[in-house]
Formats: sequence, structure tokens, C-alpha cells
Amino acid sequence: HQCGLPKMMALELFKPFVMKRLVDLSHAQNIKSAKRMVERATSGLSRYAMVWDVLEEVIMEHPVLLNRAPTLHRLGIQAFEPQLIEGKAIQIHPLVCGAFNADFDGD
Repeated sequence: HQCGLPKMMALELFKPFVMKRLVDLSHAQNIKSAKRMVERATSGLSRYAMVWDVLEEVIMEHPVLLNRAPTLHRLGIQAFEPQLIEGKAIQIHPLVCGAFNADFDGD
């Protein structure tokens, strides 16, 4: 199972893991400089493109849980492998809409 996760949302969710990986790979001297790199990457500076590469590595190791409130049965919360996408909306496959009682009517 996969879901589309917006890049900016994924970076915010996985920020601690990305900052640690930047330090481990010697792209940053310490956590403070890694945090600064992440903040500058979100503003669109191309010289911090390695932040997005590190994010792609990090999300491969961490599934995400999607929940549709109210959770009335066990299929109301499911784990997915995130795929980075552009935009601001989480994307799910139409076949999981039944479990979430989801639709695409825009509300």
C-alpha cells in the first residue's frame, strides 16, 4: 500500500530523522546547522537540494499511519509507504476509500 505525501508535509513530519541523517552524512556539523539547512531548503534555495534527497531516503524506512476520524473499526487507521508528491493534499488509492469512508467531493 502506498500513499502520496506532499513534500512539505513529509519534511515537517520527518524533520528530526532528516536532521540526524544530515549530521551522520557530514552535510551538517551539528543539529543546529542541520535545522538551518532544512529551513532554507523549504524556502527553495537550490544549494540545499540534498535535504530532499535525504528525505527520500528517510521515508523509505518509515511507514506512515493514515486515520479517518472517527475511527469506528480497525480499517479506519492504516499504514502506508509514503511517496513524495507536489501539492498540499494527501493522495490515496481509490480502493482504500471504502475502509476510510472517503470520497473525492471536495469537502
